[in-house]
Amino acid sequence: MMTTPASDYVLTLSCPDKPGIVHAVAAFLLERGCNTVESQQFSDRGTATFFMRIQFEPLDRPDLDVDTLRHDFADIASVLRMSWRLESAARRQRVLIMVSRYGHCLNDLLFRASSGALHVEIPAVVSNHSDLATLAEYYKIPFHHLPVTPATKPEAEANLLELVSDLEIDLVVLARYMQVLSGDLCRQLEGRVINIHHSMLPSFTGARPYHQAYERGVKLVGATAHYVTADLDEGPIIEQEVARVDHSMTPEDVVAVGRDIECLALARAVHWHTDNRVLRHGRRTVVFQ
Repeated sequence: MMTTPASDYVLTLSCPDKPGIVHAVAAFLLERGCNTVESQQFSDRGTATFFMRIQFEPLDRPDLDVDTLRHDFADIASVLRMSWRLESAARRQRVLIMVSRYGHCLNDLLFRASSGALHVEIPAVVSNHSDLATLAEYYKIPFHHLPVTPATKPEAEANLLELVSDLEIDLVVLARYMQVLSGDLCRQLEGRVINIHHSMLPSFTGARPYHQAYERGVKLVGATAHYVTADLDEGPIIEQEVARVDHSMTPEDVVAVGRDIECLALARAVHWHTDNRVLRHGRRTVVFQ
């Protein structure tokens, strides 16, 4: 089970690279009696962009809270032209999971959350089918059935946005949700939706991709977890996983391997995102593992 001290905070930032950024952040923390617990940084020389994640704890400063820290840091961030976030490390992000009929990723995420392996709260599961309602019920998670047809898609997406707002959702996870989100919905939830799919696009599109891969005799299958954008399956990649396939495997074996690596890649992506370890960088990501 993951344990994070309730007093810790996490600052993530990106900005144009220049001398003095680390010094400015360190001085800000020192002036407030804060101790650095973990610090990672990266300078992308190609774009002259600096990235940083720093986890820290206030020492003997009970008056410091996240709002005070944000207010005080805003001036430094403005001068250095930072895109930044400052969060309590102990706060569990609220994750809404969307699924269709394949339950392996949903089951994996629900188990990890219930066991403490994922530091999240899951207030709802949403599906365009009712097949997995009993799985959500087993974990005592409210299940919302939102059927989707071409005629009802705008209404279904409006209902989804209402849930996201009412439940104060931080992240939406498409755990094998077999519907394409509209461009408008993608824009409204930009940076807050993670999807998982097999990594054999565009070679094996359509139904039964792992069976297609088996028929072609592939030696590797993969899975990709990425942020959702209006460009289908082309959002910034957070994590990928691969597994080997050999001649002794049946099509069902390949499917089973594929499902395992989908679960693993998606769980890592959700963990890193909700632990404030992922910074978007155009079409790419910087992941401080």
